Amino acid sequence: MGPCCDEELVEKIKAVLKASPFHGEGYRKVWARLRHQGIRTSKRRVLRLMRAHGLLAPHRVGHPHGPRAHDGKITTERINEMWGTDMTSCWTTEEGQACIFVAVDHCSLECVGIHAAKYGTRFEALEPIRQAARERFGGYGADMAQGLKIRHDHGSQYMSDDFQAEIRFLGMESSPAFVREPEGNGCAEWFIRTLKENLLWVHPMGTIEELRLALLGFRDLYNNHWLIGRHANKTPAQVREEQLTTIQEAA
Repeated sequence: MGPCCDEELVEKIKAVLKASPFHGEGYRKVWARLRHQGIRTSKRRVLRLMRAHGLLAPHRVGHPHGPRAHDGKITTERINEMWGTDMTSCWTTEEGQACIFVAVDHCSLECVGIHAAKYGTRFEALEPIRQAARERFGGYGADMAQGLKIRHDHGSQYMSDDFQAEIRFLGMESSPAFVREPEGNGCAEWFIRTLKENLLWVHPMGTIEELRLALLGFRDLYNNHWLIGRHANKTPAQVREEQLTTIQEAA
């Protein structure tokens, strides 16, 4: 598609924002979606026009940190090397508070497991890991996920003997984040923020079962349509499929 004037490009940007299934996408993702449509322009121009027309996503101002215990890289280069898991909560209109557990691959940023329950017990915390193990490794048995690390915080569910024993049974290795350093579990934390902004804060749920089904739907939507900047704006599902294809071709 040829060049277009600012006014025309603004209309195309608005159309991208309206058509996107997600809230709060920044100018980089808008630029990527324009490219997917064959509209070639620069990131700086998209940023300039979005800022001038009040189209930029709102963002939270952070607070300054002191020296950090964790200065390393938490993402991986290959899928199924590390999964991050964490918990959040939301309110249902008929059953009160519900707990939500997630598991996220640190390479593709794919949501590999998601679960909702009334109580946030150690057994409920294991459910996303069980889901992911069955789907990614084709079953559930001893040592079937050898070498996979599970990144988690120091919550009582994750540090419990039952949680630790079950991931050891599967061949997984516990990889707790540093105390008071949530950046160490940043992949799961980031996914939870995306989940809140695009589902939990905008679509009230009546029951926990309704919430559970909505979470499964959001997982599929996110995995197949969210764009990951560090993977050249591919979706999490595309990153996984490409890596699996490469592994199969090399075998």
